[in-house]
Order: sequence, then structure tokens, then C-alpha cells
Amino acid sequence: MYKDKIVIVTGGASGIGAGIVYAFYEAGAKVVIADYDVGNGERLEKNYNSERVHFVETDVLNEQSVISLVKYVMEKFGRVDILINNAGISLFSNFYEMTVEQWDKVLNTNLKGVFLCSREVAKVIAEGGAIINISSTRAFMSEPHTEAYAASKGGIVALTHALAATLSEKKVRVNCISPGWIEPNHYEELREIDHSQHLSKRVGKVSDIARGCLFLSDVNNDFITGTNITIDGGMTKKMIYEE
Repeated sequence: MYKDKIVIVTGGASGIGAGIVYAFYEAGAKVVIADYDVGNGERLEKNYNSERVHFVETDVLNEQSVISLVKYVMEKFGRVDILINNAGISLFSNFYEMTVEQWDKVLNTNLKGVFLCSREVAKVIAEGGAIINISSTRAFMSEPHTEAYAASKGGIVALTHALAATLSEKKVRVNCISPGWIEPNHYEELREIDHSQHLSKRVGKVSDIARGCLFLSDVNNDFITGTNITIDGGMTKKMIYEE
């Protein structure tokens, strides 16, 4: 069902984003990797060696960069069907010492980036298209000194249902995924205690999030919009009392 669909994945050069790129490629889509990491982006494009995967250097903080991204995709493919807003950073700072610059960097990258990409894609996205925003379980639960990150991810959840309302007139669905602990690089190095603390008895993989993106962008699931799906192995539902 994804054959010839045009998908943009921000932050697609590594980590969860790269896993999402792979999943849509395997499903038959044409995928644009939008990332500021030129090294990983170009290497990933070269590894695929396919006309269905293209890297575009993109800074989601920069309005003109995002406008140029969408212009490139429209000139290259003539349409956009799916946008995955995955780009983001995690920067944890001591709350009492956090600078305005640190706060702005996290909020702008994680939240402003979703706004800019969604705004520009919404102008051209095909009817029946889908936007999927990647938030975090830290939008709903926290450790100390994670204020900026938690605020940015909570904002993404709120922005999701606002966009779903606005874009409903174009029959564009907007949903959100909140990953828990996802290990993209060194899964084999995880300890048994890392896995056992999850109700699922394992830490998450990037493929878990990628499958969620495929599910939410499936045209047959057009009754799902404005919602958040938590993919965390049950961690946010687990009681923490020690016996």
C-alpha cells in the first residue's frame, strides 16, 4: 500500500529515524531523509543505492531550510503523502543552572521544528495524507533536571491534536507516538535488568517505533487522528513499589 508514496522523515539519518526510513523503504515508499547530519545522511543514501531514497540536508530550526526541503520534494516527486516529524535532541541540564540558550535550543529543535515542517508540508500534502510526530514518554513522566526536554515533548503531544483539528478539512490525519526506552545502537550490550524492568521483558527497538509509524499512516486507519500512542513496553503503566 506504500508503493510510490512519498515520505519525508526528519532526523532520518540515524537512530529511530533511520529505522523509520528503512521500514517505509521496505514497504515500497519513496523516502526523503531530512537531516542536518550530512555525513550519516549521505552514507545512508549511498548504502540504499536506490532512486527511492534521497538525502536532503535540512535544519528544522531554520525556516528557509524547511521551505527548501519541501520545494525540493515537490519538484522531485510532485507530492507529499506522509511526514514523520522525528528530528529532536535530548539535552538534560541542572535546572538551577540551565541557561536560556539551553532552554531555547531544546524547545526550538524539538517543538519549533515540528511546527515548521508541519506548516510547510500541510500546504502541499495530498488529501488523505498523514503527519506523525515523535514525542516521548517524558511528556507524561519525568526524572529530575529534564524540564526543557519534557516541556518540548509535552508540547508535541498538544500540537498534534491541534494540527489534527486544523488539517481535518483536508482529510489529513495527525497523530503522535511516544517512545519509551528505545536502544538503536548497542542492543546486545543491554543487561538483563534493563529488559526485565519492562512489562514486555525487553527494551524497545527502533523497529517497534517504525511499525507504529506504518500503522498510523495506513489509509485503512483513517479513523485514528489527534491521538498519542505510547510504545514503551508498559513502563508508564508499571507500579514502582518495592517489595
